[in-house]
Amino acid sequence: MLLGPDGLLYTTVASGKVLRMAPDGTQLQTHVDTGGRVLGFDFDRAGRLVAADALRGLLRVDPQGAVTVLSARWRDDPVRYADAVVVSRRPETPEQMFFTDASTRFGAQAFGGTFEASVLDILEQSATGRVLVYDSASGSTERVAHGLSFANGIALSADEQTLLVAETGRYRIWAIPARARELDLSNGPAGGARVLLDNLPGYPDNLMRGEAGRFWVGLVKPRNPVIDRMAARPLLREITLRLPRAAWPIPKAYGHVFAFTEDGRVVADWQDPAGAYPDTTGLTETADRLYVQSLHARALGWLPRPADLPR
Repeated sequence: MLLGPDGLLYTTVASGKVLRMAPDGTQLQTHVDTGGRVLGFDFDRAGRLVAADALRGLLRVDPQGAVTVLSARWRDDPVRYADAVVVSRRPETPEQMFFTDASTRFGAQAFGGTFEASVLDILEQSATGRVLVYDSASGSTERVAHGLSFANGIALSADEQTLLVAETGRYRIWAIPARARELDLSNGPAGGARVLLDNLPGYPDNLMRGEAGRFWVGLVKPRNPVIDRMAARPLLREITLRLPRAAWPIPKAYGHVFAFTEDGRVVADWQDPAGAYPDTTGLTETADRLYVQSLHARALGWLPRPADLPR
């Protein structure tokens, strides 16, 4: 969810549509239906929506709603699960669109949808997720890093020298040089990339820039002891993957968002153990409100901006 350059609030829903509305929720309308499943988006320097579509790849949408596919493959390898995108803003640099391809093993199209594919990928722990970058000027796509266990949310540091990337399947957030190419992170830090936050209490999802140097992240589910115990037991994971979906060890409903700074310091931590608004995927901060997103809730959550939240 983002506040667009037109002052309207944009969000995505399970049908694949991108909706827009006034900040108070009125004037709700469909901005675009890509025919796929948009999971993350940003706006380019011309104010056009750029979408990470789990079924179609990296897309751009013009103000009239026409959709252009910017990137659907890296070399000869298709983008199977585009998940999140952030566009560079600094005017002195070329416009680049960094996006995550969550899994090259379990594509959302081939494995029953986004949620089903994500569970399969995280249980298997094959770590085939990657970070890609599309250059607007050349129209080319390069690989920044690979070897991530379900590469998910992505954001840029204030100076745009560092990418922050959520690795959902291993409960951590990376700091990766934006200029890096072809980093293999399957065995840990390499090429200047480092783990910024590790051993999180849940699965990190979207990363959203807030104010005062904050980044917000949603923990879509808490950690599950059964899944943690399977981490070093590949045979047990293989057996579990063959079970019906109803038997998968899905963690309980829980609400959890927190904020951190570029140096990895946690500055806000808000939790709802009851899970009344469950499966929190992220938080968008505006001047007046905080909007909380959910993977499965049927409504958009929000709360007035707390007076003690620094600007």
